[in-house]
Amino acid sequence: MADVPVLPDALRGPWLRPDGLTLALVALVAGVSVLSLGSGAAGVPLSRVLPALAGIEALDRRDAVILWDIRLPRLAMGLLVGAALAVAGGLMQGLFRNPLADPGLVGVGAGAGLGAVLTIVLGGSLGAWAGPALVPMAAFAGGWAVTMLLARIATRAGRTSVATLLLAGIAIGALAGAATGVLVFLADDTQLRDLTFWSMGSLAGASWVKLAAAAPLILAVLALAPRLGRGLDALALGEAAAQHMGVPVERTKRLAILATAAAAGAAVALSGGIAFVGIVVPHLLRLASGPGHRMLLPRAALLGGALLAAADIVARGIVAPAELPIGVVTAVLGAPVFLWILLRRAGTGAI
Repeated sequence: MADVPVLPDALRGPWLRPDGLTLALVALVAGVSVLSLGSGAAGVPLSRVLPALAGIEALDRRDAVILWDIRLPRLAMGLLVGAALAVAGGLMQGLFRNPLADPGLVGVGAGAGLGAVLTIVLGGSLGAWAGPALVPMAAFAGGWAVTMLLARIATRAGRTSVATLLLAGIAIGALAGAATGVLVFLADDTQLRDLTFWSMGSLAGASWVKLAAAAPLILAVLALAPRLGRGLDALALGEAAAQHMGVPVERTKRLAILATAAAAGAAVALSGGIAFVGIVVPHLLRLASGPGHRMLLPRAALLGGALLAAADIVARGIVAPAELPIGVVTAVLGAPVFLWILLRRAGTGAI
């Protein structure tokens, strides 16, 4: 009987354990979270925030509202959105076997953007009915609709073609972008301003209501992602080898696609367009700890959350008391890293 291929040690990767890098990432998340809660134009310093969180000191009504109703949901949203984008990027890169892949390649972001723009421009009375949750709901629905359409196009006879998925995603993303352009043309000045700020990304609209709608979906993806690690590691050796190892290849691909769409769609719904987190974070972790997805994906959640929360601190502080869109900050930080990754791979002949 032919030998069954075995995953190399570098690809098998253990489940998340308290090693040095993981503990460092947990400490980074904790440190950035504390700084985020103590940062902002309103005068609630860190020296009062920590005792309030520990229940040692009671804040007055104004400061309590700032901490519990503004800063804490904003921090939670930043951590969740950053984790979702980073994990979605890691899943997409594992699925395509390319560290330059990104959820935007398959049109999820474009679909979510179309849903949000449609609501902002044509929402009207719906906005009064659904309130501030309408735009996130529409953005998520747009991203999910694109995903379902792509899955139907790319699946034939029970098999999902990754190449077809990519090409169809590019086409559908272009169509969604064209429809978005028409809506932008029809928008008035106020709507154009809202569209501009939404497209650049922001955590300013964070609230417990929005988090309650999107957090369960993101947390479910974060719990599922490491369980796809073995399948993604096996796919790195090719689909035939993965099947010989007993990996359910088609099921793994479908779950990775759906998890990517859910995470990216929910993230875009909460914060708008935020670039480069999904590309940069997984690649940096591969350089630091290897390509095994069972460790990479949980670590990406930690680093992605910390990175976005840190970018939000910069966005709030660099032009205080005004606020810079967080997508601008991540682009400034992420674009040079992406170029470095691109040039590095070009230099090794990997592109």
